[in-house]
Amino acid sequence: MPSRLRKFIGSILLIVLVCFWALLTMALAQSALTDINGWVAALFYIVAGLGWVLPAMPLIAWMARPDKAKA
Repeated sequence: MPSRLRKFIGSILLIVLVCFWALLTMALAQSALTDINGWVAALFYIVAGLGWVLPAMPLIAWMARPDKAKA
């Protein structure tokens, strides 16, 4: 698969991942974090805000792979 196509597909998947992660985080925050301490809520938002990076790292590594040399 050419690098350009990998980057296009990866970009679309990253957008989908971030949107899904944001909706999941908002739903979880609205259901579970309604009556808790502010520090706990801040910790949740920090962890949830950075949590999408772990699933995105393999996708970005796949996107950054160089093309195979033509034989």
